[in-house]
Amino acid sequence: MADSPSAAPRSAPAESLVYPNPLVPRRADPWMLRYRDHYYFIATAPEYDRIELRRADTIAGITAAEPEVLWRKHTTGPMSEHIWAPELHRIDGAWYIYFAAGEAENPWKIRMYALRNPAENPLHGEWEEMGTIATPVDSFSLDATSFAHNGKRYLVWAQYDTQNDLGSQLLMAELESPTKIREPVVTLSTPTFDWEIQGHKVNEGPAVLQKDGRIFITYSASATDANYAMGLLWADDDADLMNARSWHKSPQPVFASNADVKRYGPGHNSFTLAEDGKTDLLVYHARDYREIKGNPLNDGNRATRVRVLHWDETGMPDFRQQEPD
Repeated sequence: MADSPSAAPRSAPAESLVYPNPLVPRRADPWMLRYRDHYYFIATAPEYDRIELRRADTIAGITAAEPEVLWRKHTTGPMSEHIWAPELHRIDGAWYIYFAAGEAENPWKIRMYALRNPAENPLHGEWEEMGTIATPVDSFSLDATSFAHNGKRYLVWAQYDTQNDLGSQLLMAELESPTKIREPVVTLSTPTFDWEIQGHKVNEGPAVLQKDGRIFITYSASATDANYAMGLLWADDDADLMNARSWHKSPQPVFASNADVKRYGPGHNSFTLAEDGKTDLLVYHARDYREIKGNPLNDGNRATRVRVLHWDETGMPDFRQQEPD
C-alpha cells in the first residue's frame, strides 16, 4: 500500500546544502516530497482559500517555481473556509492530498478531507474530491499525515478531545484505504507539558521520519505565535506501533523560538532528503519577528525554511536549536 519515493534527483555538490532562507515566503505548514527526479512543495496559502503545488529539480528551485492551483475552496458548506495544511502523498499508484477545512457558515468546524489524482504527474490529471476522512468522534480534526511500515499504512492526525477538554491530541490508526481509517484509534500524545499549553492546549502538525531502527514523529504545540514549538515522539520500528506504551515523548521542545537568530514560532514541519540522496532535511515554517497584532492566524508571514537535520551518537535527531539556518 505504498509507492516508494526512493529514486533521488541528480547528484549535487555539498555547497548546495546551503539553501535560500526563507525558501518560500508567506507559506506555512510546508510539506516537501521528493519523488523520482523532482521535489514537490505544498503548503498553506495565507488566504486559506486554495491548494497549490510547486515542482522543481532541486530544493532551491522551489523558490522560483510557479505555483499551480490544483483546487479552490467551495463557496458554502464543507470545504469552504480555512483550507489548511495540505500534504501530498503517493499511495497505490495515485496521488492523494490530505488537508483540513471548515465551513463558511461555521469556520471552526474543521475536519479532514482528501483529494485523489491517478495521473503520474500530480500537476496533470484531474483531482477528485474523496470527502471527509471520518473518525470515530466527530470533532475538530486536522493535519493528517500518512506513513507505511512493515506492510501496513498508518494515518496520524490531530483531534480535539471533546470529553475531557484536553485540547488537540495526536491520534493514530491503521488505514483500510488511503481515505478510510481502521479502528481502533490510539492516542500518541496529549498536551500536558507547560510548553505545550501556551495560549492553547495543542499537539498538532505531526511529521514522520523513519531512521535506523526507529520511527520518529515531530509535532507542534501551543498557540501559533512565538510560543509555537516542536516536540518529538519515537518508537522502535519492531514495536507494536498501535500500543501507546511503545511511544516515548521528549519532555522538552526540540525546536523553539530563538531571538538570537530571529526565529520565532518554528513548527509544522516535514522531512525530505537533500539532493545527495542521504542528508536529512527539516522543512518548517517560522516568523522572523515576535510581536504580532491580533490573532496570529491572521498574520500571513510564516515563511518556509529549510535546514540540515543532524544526528547524535545515540541515533537521535539533533535539531541544533542555537544554530541559524
